[in-house]
Amino acid sequence: MPKIKTRRSAAKRFKVTGSGEFKRAKAFKSHILEKKSPARKRNLRKAALVSKADHQRVALMLPNR
Repeated sequence: MPKIKTRRSAAKRFKVTGSGEFKRAKAFKSHILEKKSPARKRNLRKAALVSKADHQRVALMLPNR
């Protein structure tokens, strides 16, 4: 039986927390930043958790985590 491979794109985007949830970065922080307020950009720096609806999908992409 071959080894199960991790999806490398997902491994670079998600980290597993101690409780088994997945941490992710927030979107909309890469360009067109002039029109966004400093408070909004500051909040986009913070990490977020993957929603319950997407948890199973991410877990399948990261089988060895």
